[in-house]
Amino acid sequence: MRQHQSILEYRRGRYLKLALALCAGAIFAYVWHEPPVTYLKPYGGTWLGYTLGTICAVLVLWLMLLGVRKRSYRSTVGTVQGWTSAHVYIGTSLLLLASLHCAFEFGWNVHTLAYALMTLVIASGFFGVYAYARYPEMVTSNLSGETLETMLLKLADLDRKCRQLALDLPDEVNAVVMRASRAPREMGQPGRVSWWMQIMNTQCRVRAACDVLMKFSTRNLTPAQVKVNEQLIAEMTRKAALTDRVRRDLRFRRLLQAWLYLHVPLSFALLAALIAHVVSVFYFW
Repeated sequence: MRQHQSILEYRRGRYLKLALALCAGAIFAYVWHEPPVTYLKPYGGTWLGYTLGTICAVLVLWLMLLGVRKRSYRSTVGTVQGWTSAHVYIGTSLLLLASLHCAFEFGWNVHTLAYALMTLVIASGFFGVYAYARYPEMVTSNLSGETLETMLLKLADLDRKCRQLALDLPDEVNAVVMRASRAPREMGQPGRVSWWMQIMNTQCRVRAACDVLMKFSTRNLTPAQVKVNEQLIAEMTRKAALTDRVRRDLRFRRLLQAWLYLHVPLSFALLAALIAHVVSVFYFW
């Protein structure tokens, strides 16, 4: 097996084939099955409905074990990559299996709530697959062989240099540089920049300050100050470029983490709704 194989291509799509076979079998059984004559169409209370429902419930419980398997470093029950590949494909097949289980009958009840939560979990999982297929490569390209810590140290050095140069220039220039100097320090301190700001990647104060300095009139500056101003603009331009890289790295990292804060709680909400669905079916029906 080649290195860096995608989970979607694991063992030449082993679990994709398994999921397709599972779906094909469920479709065949649904078409072949004849509901009791007292009912006009299939529904979840037939033997096929109960069978498909049991399969779906077991699969949901098994899919939630991925988190346990990822932390079981000594486990020899398959590989994490294999489990993840199966998680993606078998999890997606639940859309069809659950639909056939309920015979496409929906309403305002706990049963449809479980179905809706399952759909949301799968949809958030799709984004997770996209994120882990796309963002790690973008993170590597953006870092260019460096680390976030190294870039933050370089940014701090550039920040000190820019503030030192601004001391020899008029107060309005010094004020612009001082306002821009807060951004790098905030990025290096957890909690100072919100997750939403990091994900949205709004306009950078450093680049905005750089634009202001480029438009600053040098008519009232001495020749020595003009030279310092040119050096300041050059350093601020380097600082803006490095700040953009740091902001992109933080954005990619947050996007990789953010979907889990939706996927995992939704999964436990699905489990709770599934238990309520099963209990209500066997208790009230």
